[in-house]
Amino acid sequence: MVVHSNPPLKKQVYDRISYLGTASKVDLMHYFSITSSSMTRLLEEMTSQGLIVVSGLGTSTGGRKPLLFQTNPTYRYLLGLDISRIHSALGLYDMHLNTLSLTRWNMDDQMTPERLVDLVASEAGKFLAAQGISADDVLGIGIGAVGPLDQSKGLILEPEFFSAPSWINVPICELLETRLGIPALLDNGANTALIGEHWALRAHNIQHALYVHAGVNIRSAAMSGGQVLRGAVDTEGAVGQMIIQANGPRLRDKGNYGALEAFVSVPALEERVRTQLKIGRYSMLSGMPPDHVNFSALVDALVSGDPLVTEQFTETAAYLGIGLANLINALHPEYVILGGPLMTAHRMVFDNAVEIAKKNTYHYPEYNPVFTPGILTDEAVATGAAIMVLQAWDGE
Repeated sequence: MVVHSNPPLKKQVYDRISYLGTASKVDLMHYFSITSSSMTRLLEEMTSQGLIVVSGLGTSTGGRKPLLFQTNPTYRYLLGLDISRIHSALGLYDMHLNTLSLTRWNMDDQMTPERLVDLVASEAGKFLAAQGISADDVLGIGIGAVGPLDQSKGLILEPEFFSAPSWINVPICELLETRLGIPALLDNGANTALIGEHWALRAHNIQHALYVHAGVNIRSAAMSGGQVLRGAVDTEGAVGQMIIQANGPRLRDKGNYGALEAFVSVPALEERVRTQLKIGRYSMLSGMPPDHVNFSALVDALVSGDPLVTEQFTETAAYLGIGLANLINALHPEYVILGGPLMTAHRMVFDNAVEIAKKNTYHYPEYNPVFTPGILTDEAVATGAAIMVLQAWDGE
C-alpha cells in the first residue's frame, strides 16, 4: 500500500463517491474539472475493475434518468485495531465501513504486547475464515494506540499506566505485518477516533471538531478544515497536563501539579473514592477493602445510585467541563465529541460536563458548539483506524 499526499484522480473520484454514498456522473462533474468523456471513461474503468457498482437510477431532469454509482463494499476489506489501557478491540470492516466482526479484550496485567499480537493474529484469522476471504482481500490493518508514538516507524514509545509490562518501544506495525502478512498503519487513538466519528457524522459536513477521550488519562484530537491537526510531536495525552488548579495535586506523582488529569481520570476518581471510604464515608462499597475498589465497581455503584460515588462522578464531570471550556475557547470547534470510559459510564457524566463547559464558553450562547457522545462511541478508535487505511490506499 502506497500513501499518497496527492492521490490519483481515480482515487479522488472513488473517495467522493464514498463520501456521498451514491453519485451520478453529473454530481461528480460538479466537483472535478475534467471533460464529460473523460469522466465517462473513468467511471467505466472503475466499474469494470469492480471498484464501483451501479446502484440504481437517479431523478431525471428532462432526459434519461442518470445512473447512480456507489463504491463496491466487497471489493476489499479492512482491519482496525484499538490499543487502549482498559480495553483493546479488533474489527473487520467492508469498504462501506460496515462492521463484519468485532472482538474486545481486557488489558489486564497479562496482556503484554506479544500476547496482544498473538490474539490479534488468531482472531483476524477467524474473522477472515468466517467471511470466506483471504489476507489478499484485506487492504491493511490500521492501529489506533495510546501514545506517545513514532508514527513513521510504527512504534509505541513509552505509554503510561498499562497494567502489563513491556509496553516500551513496541514495533507494533512490524509485529503485525509479520504475523498478518498485510500492511499496517499507526496513529494515536484520539486521532483515529476523531477520524471515525467525523466519517460517521459526514452528513453534517463538519470542518472544525474537537475529540476528547476521558479514561485512564485525558486524550484529545482536533480537526480544522476537515483535516486532523498535527503538531511537531505526538503527545495526545498532553491535554491532561492542562493546569486547572495552581499547586494542586499530581496524578501518581507524575506530570504537572494541578493538571486536569489529576481531577479527571479513572485513577484520580478511584483514589478519591478510596480516600472517602477510608475516612468512614458510607457507600454500598463500604464492605469492600478500599484498595480493591476499581472503576468497574464504581460504575456499578453509580448505576445503582450510590450517593458517595455519584458525588465523585459529578465532581469529575465538573472538572472535565472546565477543561473542555478551555479547549473550546482556544480552538473554536463546531462539534465537540466526548468519548472514553468516564463518558460512557453514565449519561449524567456527559450532561454535567457539557453544562459546565457551556457556562464557561466565551460568547455562549451566540457561539454554541454541538456536543455529542458520537455515533461510533466504543468502536470509534478501531473504525477510524480502518478508515485511515482506506484513506491511505491509492485505489489500485
